[in-house]
Amino acid sequence: MSIIEDQKRFRDIVKGKIKENLRKYVSHGEMIGKREKDFVKIPVPQIDIPTFRYGPKQSGGVGQGPGKPGDPLDSSGQGDGTGQAGNLPGEHQLEVEFTIEEMAEILGESLALPQIRPKGTKQIETTTTKYTGLAPVGPEGLRHFKSVYKQALKRQIALGTYDPKNPKIIPIRQDFRYRTFRTITRPQTRAVIIYMMDVSGSMGEEQKEIVRLESFWINAWLKKHYKGLETRFIIHDAVAKEVDEDTFFRTSESGGTLISSAYKLCKEIIEKNYPPNEWNIYPFHFSDGDNWSHDDTKICIDLIKNFFIPNTNVFCYGQVESKYGSGQFLKDLRKEFANHDQVILSSISSRDKILDSIKEFLGTGR
Repeated sequence: MSIIEDQKRFRDIVKGKIKENLRKYVSHGEMIGKREKDFVKIPVPQIDIPTFRYGPKQSGGVGQGPGKPGDPLDSSGQGDGTGQAGNLPGEHQLEVEFTIEEMAEILGESLALPQIRPKGTKQIETTTTKYTGLAPVGPEGLRHFKSVYKQALKRQIALGTYDPKNPKIIPIRQDFRYRTFRTITRPQTRAVIIYMMDVSGSMGEEQKEIVRLESFWINAWLKKHYKGLETRFIIHDAVAKEVDEDTFFRTSESGGTLISSAYKLCKEIIEKNYPPNEWNIYPFHFSDGDNWSHDDTKICIDLIKNFFIPNTNVFCYGQVESKYGSGQFLKDLRKEFANHDQVILSSISSRDKILDSIKEFLGTGR
């Protein structure tokens, strides 16, 4: 078995271990903690490959030494187990790199997620270059040196000028070969995720960590379907504002909560930057369910009905349980949108429920 096959087998084993313990990895955030650009470093238990170890020379081999067939084995060298504790490390951790797309595959297979069905008609066209073969003419930058060598070798052997004792291969012009290529144009659907989060005093660090973990996996799955996925972030208490990703997960505020402020800002961002007939739009809102008043909840419901449902793929609301939050907002939305498959509502009581919530959000394939 080749080294490449061994590596593939090893990665398949690691993938299997991640699938088996996906809920643990998701809830504790090991995967996100060591993220570098498009790769994630995943700590997994050290997997030792069995190998033969040989003792020092001149120390005898298997079956050597005094004794006759049938003699009992000497157990006098058995230790009594009363020695001192060692100072060597115990279980090691191995870090394995996976791409975000590989992580999305693991997520999709584990949760049996359907493929996304993009909406919208207008698309960006992307071009890629595909090498298709070899030709006797072409630009010098595309000369294929291995093929040139083969052609020259075949020619010299056919002419009888090749000397195995003095194997000089001298290409001539007719031996030259150049890569040929063609440009492939592919349509590429555009998409944006707009995350909104309540950062009022009742949303503590644990609640925001749950949102951080869940949003990572949501991003991973949507990036698998949309190359160049855009992400925007809105935080709100009684007032909403757009921020970068780091601020989104680190900001702590106090005071009241006016959820409609976030929905209005999200609407403004969409209208200004993302025409619904050209973009696949995914708004996600996370809160503990407290809102300033029932009147503001009515404004939110109207915005969902009259703007978000007609203009987005889905509208997703995740309610993170907090001992300070009433949870009333989720109850109001369930009462209003219980039978509407474009409004997806999820209750996230703890980290262990993150995978269930992702399944609810992404399980429609919209």
